[in-house]
Amino acid sequence: MFLTVTTDAAAAATMAASVVGGVALEPLMDVEAVAEAANANSNAVHRRNRSWQCRKDAADPWRVPGTLQHAVNGDETRYANRIGNYSKGLPHNSFGEVDANAYRSLLDAIGSGNPADFDAIILDGPNKLTNLQGGPAFDLEGADSHALAVPAPPPIASAEMASEGVEHYWMKLLLDANFLDYDSHPDAAAASADLNQFGADFKGPKAGGQVTPQTLFRDVLPGATVGPYISQFLWLNTPVGTQRVERRQRTFLPDTSHLTSYGNWLAVQNGYFPENAAADFDPVRRYIRNGRDLAQWVHIDVLFQAYFNACLILGTPPGSDPLSGGIGCPPNPGNPYIGNPPHFKALLCEVASRALKVTWRKKWQVRRLRPEAWGGLVHNQITSNRYPGVIDSRQLNSPAVARTFTRYGTYLLPQVFPEGSPTHPSYTAAHATVAGACVTILKALFNENTVIPNPVVPAPDGLSLAPYTGPALTVGGELNKLASNVAIGRNLAGVHWRSDTRESMRVGEALAISILRDQRACCNEPFKGFTFTRFDGTTVTV
Repeated sequence: MFLTVTTDAAAAATMAASVVGGVALEPLMDVEAVAEAANANSNAVHRRNRSWQCRKDAADPWRVPGTLQHAVNGDETRYANRIGNYSKGLPHNSFGEVDANAYRSLLDAIGSGNPADFDAIILDGPNKLTNLQGGPAFDLEGADSHALAVPAPPPIASAEMASEGVEHYWMKLLLDANFLDYDSHPDAAAASADLNQFGADFKGPKAGGQVTPQTLFRDVLPGATVGPYISQFLWLNTPVGTQRVERRQRTFLPDTSHLTSYGNWLAVQNGYFPENAAADFDPVRRYIRNGRDLAQWVHIDVLFQAYFNACLILGTPPGSDPLSGGIGCPPNPGNPYIGNPPHFKALLCEVASRALKVTWRKKWQVRRLRPEAWGGLVHNQITSNRYPGVIDSRQLNSPAVARTFTRYGTYLLPQVFPEGSPTHPSYTAAHATVAGACVTILKALFNENTVIPNPVVPAPDGLSLAPYTGPALTVGGELNKLASNVAIGRNLAGVHWRSDTRESMRVGEALAISILRDQRACCNEPFKGFTFTRFDGTTVTV
């Protein structure tokens, strides 16, 4: 028997029924509704009003900027054959140029947003396009996916694009070189010299105005060029409660690249899977030593995995088990929650899901081509003069391109993954956007100025760790390096561009700051805010 209350609030509460497995359940009595009916000034009413006001105050500022238009580089209208844009999975001609009707069906679906139009996109092979409807989804925390802007990516005919292409070909030639050997490796020196011909058009880090083996394939983020290439958070053991996770991983054998055969490359552009990697794996697990190892790490990782591991390493005291991997980093001085509560661990997952909505929105609105498609342009220009005047001659004449042909018999860009890139556009990058968001949360939680005790480097064979000697490594620098490692790891694999990673990390950081702002407004404790260093080296207080 259920109590019936005649007030409007209680009547509405008792009318709401639940359905489980198709069976209607009797409505439960809303106790707060009864209390509200008895006392209009009750605590329940006050709480509900405050909750509503909190949500409204968080949402109102985002109404002012409105929805931002995406900056595009003009390639889609500049080239009628769409060679500057993503089209993988759609049908292509023998040069890898997309069928015009198929591309129009893609544009129609993106323009209308109608689910039926997405189903009508003209595809070729069984490989389906990924998450075209992720960008329109809403979130109730932080900036809306449509409210954050990124600059336009470089056009395919620009010097910056050519510099990124040259970097890609050198990345593939150096995949099996140990990062710790770059300072003495002749290919690292040759890559640095080749990139230096682009001057300011190459946006990677430099020392004294020059790309060097120490800055090669690194990032301009604070701390990212200090010490070893790989962040300590990808090497140190990870404490998980009473367990310890060793960081040796399953990786690929040397020189196991893919999509170097033109027939296989074209089949993949059309959405087929002609290759597999069943025989590519090293039977021995190893610590990350080189570009191929790092590329495999970012091939199948959970997108917030690296940062969740870092959170556990930072927040766990060394205690009596020196092998646990915990370093007991002090909290950020502005963090009112001493002790690394579960709230922040959950927040790493929260910002990751929201970052993905942001990046899906950018990807399908900008539609930048993947590096594997760029390799097709390079190959067809050199072999058939298909695109005269489009690609910077420094890309076409790079010694890395010539050496790629000597090794593989084509000018295509080798890929670490047998499937090549994912089936969605390149700009922005999901891994890099999530990296920017999650690392920002960790900086808000932990004291970024803390020096990491007992840093390590792997042995040349990747089977053990040894003490690192060199400049001090700070938590902030190694977190920035971690974000860079994950983001540029995708470049090393051949699936993203340097400008993808740069702008994606920045937009991820902006998203995380907006979420921290909303989170702070929900806290009961008064505090001055989280203060930390942004990727551009400035400080911010949220």
